[in-house]
Amino acid sequence: MAIAEQQTSPQATHGAGERSWHDIVLQTLKRNEISLVPYVPDRVLTPLIRNLHADPFFTTFATAREEEAVGIVSGAWMGGRRGAVLMQTSGFATLANVLASLAVPYQIPLIMFVSERGTLGEFNYGQSLVCHTMRPVLDSLALEHHTITRLDELEFITDRSIKQAVTTQAPVALILSPLLTGGKVFDK
Repeated sequence: MAIAEQQTSPQATHGAGERSWHDIVLQTLKRNEISLVPYVPDRVLTPLIRNLHADPFFTTFATAREEEAVGIVSGAWMGGRRGAVLMQTSGFATLANVLASLAVPYQIPLIMFVSERGTLGEFNYGQSLVCHTMRPVLDSLALEHHTITRLDELEFITDRSIKQAVTTQAPVALILSPLLTGGKVFDK
């Protein structure tokens, strides 16, 4: 996995004593007993992925595709274990079928963390197209979703969304805005 570049957004940088977005996500997952975290590698999510690998509480590994990660988390839920999937916006574009045919009808509380690409200076037209379709797909499947832009709201939204997903046995997508993560740093 490529080493992530230093993030430069006000939200991604923090002073002494302030927690980072990726530390908040990790601690919130742990507090909600979510210990299985398959992912498709993503530069924006790299700090979170590294910290998950470093913490023995978590079983964290890369998958070839997002559908594979969703299948693993779904099977784990049926076996009594909680999991979450990490992906970027373009990876979400591959999930409509597995969400509509597995997660929704079988009431899997699938927790999806999606690093948002396709906005705020995106250079890749394909990413932009997918970004415009992600929320309408979530809406058409009646799936709860939240776009998180601020560090001061991250813990509350993440914690409450996980609790709601588990209680209602329904998937949730937590879209991590570049305003929160700093996004992907593009070479000039």
